Amino acid sequence: MTLLFAAAVGVIVTNLYAVQPMLAAIGAAMQIPGGAIGLIAMLPLLGYTCGQFLIVPLSDLHENRRLIVRLLAGCAACLGVAMFSTHTWLFLTAIFLAGVLSSAIQMLVPMAAFMSEETHRGRVIGNVMSGLMLGIMLSRPMAGWLASVAGWRAVYGLLALIVAMLALVLGRVLPERHPQQTPRYRDILASLWQLLRSEPVLQYGALTGALGMAAYMSYWTTIALLLVQEPFSLGAGGIAVFALVGASAVCATPFAGRAGDRGRGRLASHLSHLGMLAAGLIAGVAGSGWGGFDVHAHAGMALVFLGVAAILLDGGVAADQTLERRKINLLPPQLRGRLNGLFVGLLFIGGAIGAALSGFAWKLGGWTAVCLLQLLFSATIACLAYGQHRR
Repeated sequence: MTLLFAAAVGVIVTNLYAVQPMLAAIGAAMQIPGGAIGLIAMLPLLGYTCGQFLIVPLSDLHENRRLIVRLLAGCAACLGVAMFSTHTWLFLTAIFLAGVLSSAIQMLVPMAAFMSEETHRGRVIGNVMSGLMLGIMLSRPMAGWLASVAGWRAVYGLLALIVAMLALVLGRVLPERHPQQTPRYRDILASLWQLLRSEPVLQYGALTGALGMAAYMSYWTTIALLLVQEPFSLGAGGIAVFALVGASAVCATPFAGRAGDRGRGRLASHLSHLGMLAAGLIAGVAGSGWGGFDVHAHAGMALVFLGVAAILLDGGVAADQTLERRKINLLPPQLRGRLNGLFVGLLFIGGAIGAALSGFAWKLGGWTAVCLLQLLFSATIACLAYGQHRR
């Protein structure tokens, strides 16, 4: 069941990122102006963020299995519409709604926690998060490869088919999970702000998680801009292979979950923050020649260092999020849907801020400014954690 959950969330999250390597082809097919092409990449993530605040809280109101199956069926339908769309407005609406309905991911993670024993809950969440992170990291290279072979419409068609099959499978194997209370939807939405104000575990986890996502997005939003330049001069295929390197960092999430279960969460948290800080320093050395390193003379070694930085950053962010998510899923179960929705919604807001700021940083100071920005985010997390653990 844990493997099924991990595979499910990994597949569902793919549609949020798969569009990014296909932007040029979709823009040409839909006759979208170059200045507005970024809207294509933004809409699925914007929809997913909206779903965290508006859809995920429904899991505290309705029976979860039926709700998850219906959301996934709707997501598959939207992806199918995106495949056949010939009108720009219809395509953009479809990928936005697919992002909204993909918020079923954040119902599956609490469902996995609900089905596990409390002593093993961190390990289960870590394993499921491995699938989620793997889906995020593999979505871009896999979608780019399939689009180059069969066209971008085939990517949406395949995703629609797989998500529809997942809905059928999960409908048969998931247990029923009824909320302990049945408040009104209006009251649930009104309670989101109260939860954010009153729940310190959520406050800390959401803040550090948002900063971690900002660091993650600042790196991955601009790394392709660095790799296409000399001395690396990588093409699309080389950048896709480089993106696969970061996927190895998913190994960190099960270890982080187990560490939390065994009472070693604080140590694992410190290690994840050190990894993020080290990633920023190594990326600065390899990409900007910090410390006197000659990037042009040692281009191969610099590329390896950039890969190491990617692994440390991705692993640190994934481990930190796993540890905080474990704490949230130990809170009262009647609040779990809203807590997970708030947590992930705020994470994605942090990621959007990081991506936007990294673009400004690149324009102002190139890779050096990007690395300094990432270090700022990572150092802030480390300082917050130090202050939290001293209390």
